[in-house]
Amino acid sequence: MKTLALALGLTAALATNSNCVNSASQKSPAMADSLSAAPEDLAKAKAPTTGADQISQYLDYLKGKKVGIVVNQTSIIGKKPIVDSLVALGVNIVTIFGPEHGFRGTASNGDKVNDSVDQKTGIPAISLYGKLKKPTKEQMAAIDLMVFDIQDVGARFYTYINTLGHVMEACAENNKEMLILDRPNPNGFLVDGPILEDHLHSGIGMYKIPISHGLTIAEFAQMINGEGWLPNKMQCKLKIIKVANYTHDTPYVLPVMPSPNLNTQQSVMLYPHICMFEGTILSQGRGTYMPFTVLGAPLLKGKYDYSFTPHSIKGMSETPLHQDKECFGLDLRKYDLKDIRKSGKLHLGWLIELYKAYPDKERFFDMSQSKQMGSFDKLTGTENLKKQIIAGASEAEIRKSWEPGLGQYKEMRKKYLIYP
Repeated sequence: MKTLALALGLTAALATNSNCVNSASQKSPAMADSLSAAPEDLAKAKAPTTGADQISQYLDYLKGKKVGIVVNQTSIIGKKPIVDSLVALGVNIVTIFGPEHGFRGTASNGDKVNDSVDQKTGIPAISLYGKLKKPTKEQMAAIDLMVFDIQDVGARFYTYINTLGHVMEACAENNKEMLILDRPNPNGFLVDGPILEDHLHSGIGMYKIPISHGLTIAEFAQMINGEGWLPNKMQCKLKIIKVANYTHDTPYVLPVMPSPNLNTQQSVMLYPHICMFEGTILSQGRGTYMPFTVLGAPLLKGKYDYSFTPHSIKGMSETPLHQDKECFGLDLRKYDLKDIRKSGKLHLGWLIELYKAYPDKERFFDMSQSKQMGSFDKLTGTENLKKQIIAGASEAEIRKSWEPGLGQYKEMRKKYLIYP
């Protein structure tokens, strides 16, 4: 085999050791080559090593196969797109599948993405956020194996876990294996929120999980299989390349932002707490270069000193709520994230505070003026939270209403954990 570092022009940043995992309790032998690191060396490492960066664990497995790959701009080896890297190493990628925001991650929130041909490699790029939600039978027939490598942020309404489920369904229907190159969940320490109610199932809530699920993509895939969430309880055959040197409490700074409006680490960490505001009349900063770190509305003038003005930004938010209007509210860009890590809970205080401060309470949850992603009930997964906020319920009362569902989920989640 050619030296991998020479073929890719990569640096020593590509630490390479982990196990291929078929289930939470069953491991297959690791594949080794000259870049494999000793376990004691990995134990000394300061940062997690993603599944994709451990090339020695899966390259030989891909060779000689016709490969489909589900990726976006976060799918990198070192600093290079994984598709470019694997093609350079002789892997036969026949089809690229892209989720919301597209293969290169440039489409705005909710925009349908068209099929195309990747200009750099000439490989067909099929959108799974347009006409299709999952690969067709014909597309699956053209491949021997599906690779899934996308950075998730751990929230139920972030649509990449939906893409995962749809692709698993296609693999199960067509008897094709899925190889998952796992990545850390930056919000992996956070398991909190109401469990999705059945009648609120939607494109921003497919699974009976809390708002923040506390799983990596590979762990979530195991849960989909284990809980029988695929149609007719089908099973998708999985092979997993674990993240090395990772626990759910390990801080992880994303090397590539996962979508246009999650463009800072602060926004990624605040997302599970702030996205529920998309079901309100408040702007979350879409139409600015600081989305999901600010909250406000024009009618809060006089209540708060801080202000921002949303504008149309191509590729981020082209028709934002309160476009070209000055919004007043909270600036969370410097909010100390240690408070959230310490509590391990969703921050409900901002929602309670801003509802109380808003002068036109009848319109607070009115989305008729907005083109945002969904109703408050669909985002939160419950009809109760809106009613509780309106009734003036305390945070303790709200949290009590999430049980026993949340506790049951936490217990069920343990069965699928790959990492402590």
